[in-house]
Amino acid sequence: MLEFEEYRTKLNNLRPTLDDLGGALQLAEAEREIAELETESAQDGFWNNVKHSQQVQQRIKQLKGKVERYRALCAKWDDAMTMCDMALEEQDDSLLPEVIEEFDLLSEELESMRLSTLLTGEYDANNAILTFHAGAGGTEAQDWAQMLYRMYTMWTERHGYKYSLLDYQDGDQAGIKSATIKIEGDNVYGYLKSEHGVHRLVRISPFDANARRQTSFAAVEVMPEIGDAGEIELRDEDIKMDVFRSSGAGGQKVNKTSSAVRLTHIPTGIVVSSQVERSHFQNLENCKEMLRAKLAEIKEREHLEKIEDIKGVQMKIEWGSQIRSYVFMPYTLAKDTRTGFENSNINAVMDGDIDGFINAYLAMKANQN
Repeated sequence: MLEFEEYRTKLNNLRPTLDDLGGALQLAEAEREIAELETESAQDGFWNNVKHSQQVQQRIKQLKGKVERYRALCAKWDDAMTMCDMALEEQDDSLLPEVIEEFDLLSEELESMRLSTLLTGEYDANNAILTFHAGAGGTEAQDWAQMLYRMYTMWTERHGYKYSLLDYQDGDQAGIKSATIKIEGDNVYGYLKSEHGVHRLVRISPFDANARRQTSFAAVEVMPEIGDAGEIELRDEDIKMDVFRSSGAGGQKVNKTSSAVRLTHIPTGIVVSSQVERSHFQNLENCKEMLRAKLAEIKEREHLEKIEDIKGVQMKIEWGSQIRSYVFMPYTLAKDTRTGFENSNINAVMDGDIDGFINAYLAMKANQN
């Protein structure tokens, strides 16, 4: 029964952290804002401005999600404490594995939610736009880029977020040369901005008849979606537009008309493209959204005062510049070069289990501040 007393003490020690989290989340303010927004949404004519009404509904959903998640966390604490008390009262050792599991899950979720309160950057609450680029190495690197694409879309689904495709360029034989997706959800950019960088893969190549070990690189760009176009102004004289026919194998992801669009931001040399929509106008809007996001990300990362200060950057997709390595052979390990966090369950990582890496980065940044 000593183990139950120990876990009862551990749970009591967690309670102050749980209470402090409730204050940091500003739950009273969140509930007040929910009430105000729900009153607004019940007014006649609310849906006359569709864009604004959708923003209001999304904000209500985000706030309710935060409140409900915290309440669920408190309920888990109550359940775990009740289980300990019951086991002590009935002298039932069989409940110990369940108590340990509940405590570990509670501790992990509490830490994750505590770290979310650190997301106070200018764009942290925004949706995110992710672009995947295959490095040098042909088919091997293009396959790796597609594996990363799958990893992040699975992470998205794990968290109940949703994603949409903005651009997709097939690889020559397999994989992708590049792709861009938008992920929508509360604090998505704040969580995923740590994933910006070069990712390195070591494995036995499935494309090598001699089964030799290969090292491949792919880059992930993470940018905040800019909801108000006025935040990042795109002047017509600063943009060069090209219209072209979609390239690559295509399949169902890419249309085959000459409606694909490429935009070049002349002051910085930044280039974006979109070829997944059927209309020229939709692809153009995708490009403008990506360009605003890329400019905002660079402005934040370079600590610049204004967009005009951006000179353009080029991410080197090569050895020595990686933020994380994924090793499939001769052992299995995913390790972050910045935080030292690692996970030997490489299959789980590739299935979207990357919260450990994200939380380790947030904790590192919190300790630096």
